[in-house]
Amino acid sequence: MTTQLHIASQYLAAAQISFLDKKDDDSHTNIGFNIEKGFLETRSLNDAGYKLALDYQKFALHWTQKNTTRFSLNLNGKTHHEVLEWIQKVLKEIKTVKPFKYDLHYELPYSVTEDYSFSVPDTDNSILQKLMQQRALANTVLQDVLQQQQLKSDVRIWPHHFDTGAFSIFTGKDISVGFGMAIPDSMHDDYYFYISGYKGHDALDTSSLSKLTYGNWYSDQFKGAILPVTETTKEMATLFFNEAISILRNY
Repeated sequence: MTTQLHIASQYLAAAQISFLDKKDDDSHTNIGFNIEKGFLETRSLNDAGYKLALDYQKFALHWTQKNTTRFSLNLNGKTHHEVLEWIQKVLKEIKTVKPFKYDLHYELPYSVTEDYSFSVPDTDNSILQKLMQQRALANTVLQDVLQQQQLKSDVRIWPHHFDTGAFSIFTGKDISVGFGMAIPDSMHDDYYFYISGYKGHDALDTSSLSKLTYGNWYSDQFKGAILPVTETTKEMATLFFNEAISILRNY
């Protein structure tokens, strides 16, 4: 289901690329998470306040306005082409000025053709619930850690890699920190929390850093710390980030 959610999130990214002003850091593409509703959602896309949202539990796209759902499409059984047609149909109804284009400027690890079809087996309903809860956990933990560490950053989901992330620079230092939750990849076969420190564009060497209570430091292809999300509580994840940030702050 992670693959299908990742692909579905690209409709939100494409909408922001189409309707929002381009940012040099690509932040116009990133997506928010609405904890109360369990939605991924764009920023407001027009003056009327319309947003495009991805509902985890229902596996559906919604056009929302002022926190109210106006139009919905259940993705189960729909093709990529049908989803694009629905988006265009709604845009005509809400009278957007700019055109919508599904034109991503980054490559995904999947091939999405016109006849690509979304499919949700009955057994996946509990998986969608679990994945939604993991997003909520990541969002809450990152917000708490930013406040506790007195760091400034938005917590957003980056559609290219589909990670929930935050990035901040330590006050008075040329060291920055990036941290969040990543989807399964070559580093780990499960969702995992991660953190890395940087000096300029270069990742800090982690080979001799102090041991963490939870999680481990890595120093090969990835220089940073990782903690698998499964069986990790909010308290464990918060301690993981706080310990790692304190170590990197004193690098």
